[in-house]
Formats: sequence, C-alpha cells, structure tokens
Amino acid sequence: MSHPEHEPAVLLLRLAAPLQSWGAASENNRRETRPEPTKSGVVGLLAAAAGRRRGEQITDLAGLRLAVRADQPGSLLRDYHTLSEPGGAPLLSAQVNAKGLQKRTSPAKPTHITYRYYLQDAVFVAALQGPSSLVEALAHAVRNPAFPLALGRRSCVPSGPLLLGTITGSSAADLEQVLQDVPWQAAEHVRTRHGAATVDLAATIEDPAGDHAAADVPLTFAFRHSGTPARATRTVRHTWLSVPTGLPDPDPSTGSKPASRKPAGHDPFALLGW
Repeated sequence: MSHPEHEPAVLLLRLAAPLQSWGAASENNRRETRPEPTKSGVVGLLAAAAGRRRGEQITDLAGLRLAVRADQPGSLLRDYHTLSEPGGAPLLSAQVNAKGLQKRTSPAKPTHITYRYYLQDAVFVAALQGPSSLVEALAHAVRNPAFPLALGRRSCVPSGPLLLGTITGSSAADLEQVLQDVPWQAAEHVRTRHGAATVDLAATIEDPAGDHAAADVPLTFAFRHSGTPARATRTVRHTWLSVPTGLPDPDPSTGSKPASRKPAGHDPFALLGW
C-alpha cells in the first residue's frame, strides 16, 4: 500500500514578467536566452524559494519531471552593454600571472562590448511532477520564498503570483494531460483577441522516449573553477497542446472564429488610463 506522501503530484507555476532570460550556452560577452524556461532555471527558482544556498544538494529538485507550455512566446530583446574601468585603464584579460592575478589586456583594451538577450512579455506554464510530499513543500516555499525569486536572472522579477496550484493522486500521473487542462494563461488582451474556445500552444515535455536532448539539468549550483554550474542532459519531446482559453466559442457547431476580432468601441489608450 502506497503512502500519501509518495503519491505522484504536480506543481503548477505561471512564469510571467516584462523580461525573462533562460541562459543556455552563453559565453563571455554574449549571454543568450532559450525561447522557453530551462530546467536549470526552474530548479534554481525552486531552490531559492526553499532557501537552499549554493553548494547545497539539489538532487531531489533536479529529479522532478518538467513540462513547459508557451502561452505567450513574447519577443526577443538584445540589450547592448559596454564595460570600461574608471580612468580608462586597460581591462583585465582571462590570463593570470605566476601569482594567480589576472593580467591586463595586451594590446590594451579600454572597452569591452557585451550583449544580453531577454524574452519580452512572455508567459509560460511550468508543470513539475514528483512525490506529493516534495511538491507540497515546494508549493509552500513558492508562496513564502526564503530568497527573492527571478525568472532566469536576478533582474527579471515576476509580474504576478507564480503558484497556480498543485494536483495530487491519479490525475497527476499524466503530465501532458495536466498541462493540457490548465486554462490559457496569456495576458487578457491577447486572449480576448483570439476569440475562440481553444488555442494550440507549443509544449516541451521531459520524456525518456523523447527525441531531443537538452543539456540543462543542474547537478550543483556551486561555482566550479570555470565559474559555471555543472549540468547533465535530459531527453525531451516537443508537441502541441489544444488548451481551453476560458472564452465562449462564437459558434460551437462549427468552431469558427468571429469575422472580426476587434471589440466594438475599442480604445487602445484606455489601457494606459488616458
């Protein structure tokens, strides 16, 4: 007989913010973002909520099975930076001297150009499947985080509550079905323009039988000598899910959309209070 704390459960999160950034293969002066949340990013968020510090074990969190749905993909933003030292001194290089101190660039380089990439106005639903005892503890932690939470980078603060809820028991066994049953979480102005009862959304589901490898499973968040966390690979599959929008179907018999999606008397400036 199984114990309730070992029953399957799913933690549901709504990841929405003006800016998100889910780093993957980023090096030096180019910090990219994946088009969807990475497992390392979501596990890092949960570790921060639970109050775990760098170097503490995260095996239980990394063992959660993750599925992500893109409710509002957003758009890509490239942020341009320059870096220089006061007084115009040459910047430090990656090389070190015999004492282990960084050398100055040679020939001297007074300015360094870097790029940071973000997702603007994106909304995702993340579903994490695991033992109910762990899932319930994480739900409590997300509601009462020990450390400030961010979506990929510290500057990317969520625009609303993260926790959508938890599902336990037999209904939590099918992760794809759980993700499909969650109503569309896009911004209201996006949903009202859609005008149909369902919408097709892209999803990435962790699956041993998947056909794509994602090297984003964190083994530790402690800094190594290279300055980057260690990661392992997981197998995922990409699919499309037909998701309820929460809107009435304009013609249930045909599923057709209205001729015009523009509401009568629409005033775009009203959104700004003008």
